[in-house]
Amino acid sequence: MRKSGILLHITSLPGKYGIGTMGREAREFVDFLKKSGQSYWQILPIHPTSYGDSPYASYSTFAGNPYFIDFDLLKDEGLLQKEEYDNINWGDQEDQVDFGILYNQHSHVLRKAVDRFLKNPDREYEEFLQKNADWIDDYALFMALKDRFDGKAWSEWPEEYRHYTKENAKKWREEMSDVVNYYRVIQYFFSRQWNALKKYANDNGVEIIGDLPIYVAMDSVDVWSHPGLFELDEYLVPTEVAGCPPDGFSAVGQLWGNPIYRWDEHKKTGYEWWIRRVDYLTKMYDVLRIDHFRGFDSFYSIPFGETTAINGHWNEGPGMDLFQAITNKVGEKRIIAEDLGLLTDSVKKLLADTGYPGMKLLQFAFDSRDPGATFYAPYNYPKNSIAYTGTHDNNTIQGWFDDILPEDKEYAIEYLQCHNPEDRHWVMIRELLKSPSDTAIITAQDLLGLGSESRMNTPNTVGNNWKWRLKDHQLTDQLADDLFRMNRLYSRNLD
Repeated sequence: MRKSGILLHITSLPGKYGIGTMGREAREFVDFLKKSGQSYWQILPIHPTSYGDSPYASYSTFAGNPYFIDFDLLKDEGLLQKEEYDNINWGDQEDQVDFGILYNQHSHVLRKAVDRFLKNPDREYEEFLQKNADWIDDYALFMALKDRFDGKAWSEWPEEYRHYTKENAKKWREEMSDVVNYYRVIQYFFSRQWNALKKYANDNGVEIIGDLPIYVAMDSVDVWSHPGLFELDEYLVPTEVAGCPPDGFSAVGQLWGNPIYRWDEHKKTGYEWWIRRVDYLTKMYDVLRIDHFRGFDSFYSIPFGETTAINGHWNEGPGMDLFQAITNKVGEKRIIAEDLGLLTDSVKKLLADTGYPGMKLLQFAFDSRDPGATFYAPYNYPKNSIAYTGTHDNNTIQGWFDDILPEDKEYAIEYLQCHNPEDRHWVMIRELLKSPSDTAIITAQDLLGLGSESRMNTPNTVGNNWKWRLKDHQLTDQLADDLFRMNRLYSRNLD
């Protein structure tokens, strides 16, 4: 069955309290998806974000982002009073997240709810802790220690605390039980609200596509508690970090800075950490998108301390050995491979061997700098693929038309026959929906025809990303009806 959906991160939902949450506005978005005939809601990673607020740099690959916990739902449970959060200034711009305010205010509100909850915790809380014991205790301790050391990265903690052992972790949890319990309860709140939201979506015929970043942040409980799985020296300093090489988009490449994996050590464990991670996330989401899939075939690493990605080199990844181990333990799951970037024959073979659908970006079809641009022309899309207008890293359609080379713009207009600038986003959406791809995903910004000011992220920049939000009532009934009719026209989401 041909299906379609909308890409909108939870942060971008509207609402009164500074950032999108798992509350009423999330359910209203599900209602919009249902009314417009959509089958999927795609989101970005939903883990706690670290410095820079990127969902691709998290303190944990298992924990949920506390910012997404809805205060009104906690109030309905008697855990908060309206005046405890309603009178706070959560930001002056309706369409922008103010992460500074959230950092300073959000936890104070949640602390009140946690204190009330712990006076009479329910039975399900203990069951939750037991079910998630393989990650939640270390995560709660990690966050408690960050609080103790003024939010510093674990690599800057006193020597004793930089070196994780199970014995020390048990001792520290007992010493800091109050703060540890706070972070445990926060994850319980998140889990309950997430499960309720996912059930609401599924009950309304909408499935959730989640996201698994290939790399984890250096300042994460994953690296702190499992240093042997990463390329660190005896002083726990990275020897190599992740990035991508120079290309037509960046003369110096991209220096991401994440520690890279010791794949030989992962193999020795039977890829246990990866199996736990994929198993957990495929239960959390209906479909899982694996970011930077080509990095499992071969990955680019850069010596630690470099200021650009120029002096990096390619290394062999785990390949099919990893995915076979995951399938053997977890079973067949619905997974999307983000196969964008340099696609060598071996990457293509890995994709074919897994059977996962890859991604096709319509914008890429009109880039004269890319010799493989026709690979992204809609007539070349295989049935087993996911077609996108763009992703969180791309400009919006309207912004993209303003920024591309003049000759590329001329070609795109001629190919798409979109001579009216105001209609260009609809023309590209239509091109996407009528493509052979089984699934088409439209970004919310493109559906609304917004410009560059509304893009989610501009790679290689810091300070103004991940902030964009919908305004109340921006997704209208008329917009839903228009999208529904277009879906019907191209046989998507027909029951």
